[in-house]
Amino acid sequence: METKNSIQKTNSPLKVAIVGASGYTGVELLRLLYRHPNVEIAAITSEQKAGQPIKKFFPSLGGCYSSLKFEAFQPEKIASTCSFIFLALPHKTAMDPVANLLKAGKRMVDLSADYRFNNPAVYEQVYQLPHRHPHLLGDAVYGLPEFHREKIRKAHLIGNPGCYPTGALLGLYPLLNLKHLKPEEIFIDAKSGVSGAGRSPSLASHFVEVNEGLGPYQVGKHRHAPEIEQEITSLAQKKIPMTFVPHLVPMSRGILTTLFVKMNRSISTQDLFAEYREAYSNEPFIWLLPEGEYPNTRHVLGTNGCEIGLAPTSSANCFTIFTAIDNLGKGAAGQAIQNMNLMMNYPETLGLRDPGFFP
Repeated sequence: METKNSIQKTNSPLKVAIVGASGYTGVELLRLLYRHPNVEIAAITSEQKAGQPIKKFFPSLGGCYSSLKFEAFQPEKIASTCSFIFLALPHKTAMDPVANLLKAGKRMVDLSADYRFNNPAVYEQVYQLPHRHPHLLGDAVYGLPEFHREKIRKAHLIGNPGCYPTGALLGLYPLLNLKHLKPEEIFIDAKSGVSGAGRSPSLASHFVEVNEGLGPYQVGKHRHAPEIEQEITSLAQKKIPMTFVPHLVPMSRGILTTLFVKMNRSISTQDLFAEYREAYSNEPFIWLLPEGEYPNTRHVLGTNGCEIGLAPTSSANCFTIFTAIDNLGKGAAGQAIQNMNLMMNYPETLGLRDPGFFP
């Protein structure tokens, strides 16, 4: 691990707060932002750990943030001391904090689902709770840079995408963006590491329940399905039939997504690869693999990268698309930092090229 003195920080760093910093996503933000030359962590909040040093709970970060302590969340204090805020709060709890911080003129990335949906009725249906600030949904930008880069640059509020939607949508983007060629139907098989369920203990994520097993869950009712549908419909400009089945895998982190798509007309494998190369030629975090090579979650561990592989099937006009991301990287904290870089007019890859503590 590098020492703090070996990482050169700017003379006037951006003062950043992480609200809800004790979960997996919050800790990943701390790990990545330590290496960001333009950022100073000015505040971290946790209601249960307020007043206690971060090194007590996360010893691996003790050498990076030796004097940093958790504090209770006070919006006025955060607004007065910080210029940019990451909110890593549980779903349903970020609505009011975001509204308060926006009133104070702050720019932020919300990593919950509270500002991902355009339609408050969809949010209410998925999370069984009326949205308390529906007028702000129109101002929030869905934070997938490969889809909405220019809108993100101008935004004050980003709804950071979920991990499953990120893996699925990046695999589909070139197809959805083609005016002459779109899928007729989409089947999504996604397998996630257990950290995707969050840090709060539950029976479903207990070691004995997960170890040496593999199975689907929340089939037909997973909360990320409407999020995927929203972006597919927006980009394709039509509703495309979609089936989404998530699986829990006995590993800590990573998502492997397999997409089965049926096209509305014939296209060769070579031409499909050409379309993907053109769509992603300038994307620093999209790693398109050569024909015959396929993604692996190990390859993207600790990074903000997304590996993509393509393969034809034996059925006419059908293809299989594979993506691999780190659910805590491109699926959460890494993508949030990528959004911050765009919003603050920093180089998009700043602080994200080096995976840091990972091999």
